[in-house]
Amino acid sequence: MDFDFTEKEQAFRAEVKQFIADNLPPPEQRGEDFEKHWHAKLIEKKWIGFSWPKEYGGGGGTLIEQFILKEEMSKALAPDLGSDFMGLTWVGPALIRHGTEEQKKEFLPDLLNCRSSWCTGYSEPDVGSDLGSLKLRAVRDGDDYVINGSKIWTTRAHVARYIFLTVRTNPEAQSRYSGISVLLTPMNTPGIEVRPIVNIVGQHHFNQVFFTDVRVPVSARLGAEGEGWKVVMGALANERSGISESTGMERHLEKLKELARNSQKGGKPALQDAEVRRKLARFETQISAMRLNGLRNLTKQIKGAQPSSETSVNKLLRGILEIPMADLAMSLLGNEASGMGEWQFDALNFHGTVIGGGSPNIQRNIIAERVLGLPKD
Repeated sequence: MDFDFTEKEQAFRAEVKQFIADNLPPPEQRGEDFEKHWHAKLIEKKWIGFSWPKEYGGGGGTLIEQFILKEEMSKALAPDLGSDFMGLTWVGPALIRHGTEEQKKEFLPDLLNCRSSWCTGYSEPDVGSDLGSLKLRAVRDGDDYVINGSKIWTTRAHVARYIFLTVRTNPEAQSRYSGISVLLTPMNTPGIEVRPIVNIVGQHHFNQVFFTDVRVPVSARLGAEGEGWKVVMGALANERSGISESTGMERHLEKLKELARNSQKGGKPALQDAEVRRKLARFETQISAMRLNGLRNLTKQIKGAQPSSETSVNKLLRGILEIPMADLAMSLLGNEASGMGEWQFDALNFHGTVIGGGSPNIQRNIIAERVLGLPKD
């Protein structure tokens, strides 16, 4: 890995910092319409989809410039780069790589201009996030597929306009990873029913989505029939190919350190307690490893390689870290932990991060089979 930045890259970092200083007020000063105006400025700068090719409306930035942009935005506690995280993270890159020109023209402009809202249909009941075992059937009937089955843990399905839907088009395929296809499906298609799953803190992000004789045109398929596994793995790898997992955890760790500075344990500042210091040091070591792993993956991409299964390491580490970090926060709060503040909310609301994009056990299987070459379970 090369940790040195070129003069051009350093100048771009300075440009991003200046933009933030000029346009990003502190969180407590951001009004109701702030994100709308913020996104308008990002659209003007072409910083949404910044590394996408210019011919598709992107900014044409390099991968290292995109890393710089996201890193500085994260440090400044800025909102997401765009209003459709799932669309920009998974759907857009998959469209650029596998979509027809008609599909690109239909969907990419809305993604880049904050007019889209996507959800992703991966996990299923009794299957979880093991995509190779998905059962949602799509049977070819003339120019349509007829879909029956359900998806679960579908984030924001209740507000999404489209679903990036994985279906089983060939149940007789020799490999369980073959015979899967991806359909770009409008959520208002007749036969789709969304039922909410409310979490323990009363929030509604997850849903179960039912499909009953849902007809989707063959033209909505992304990529070739039966090659959906390749499409999805590229999309999921894109989610983890940078260091976004580590930058979020770095910010979380700094807040945890601040809590420790302001807490007491045994009548003394908590930071003087050896066990607290050991736990914080362990967290920092793991998060530093995530950052270095992300930079290694970024280096490979800069050299022309596609994201590999090694990117699952950061997703696994984040899932492993979320719970002990929340536990430490609760112990530092002491009697105050019985209330409901930011830390208590985070401690009860970790499921989305841990489950989303594949649970820790799924990530362990991916690492074991595809990185270490161990036998499949």
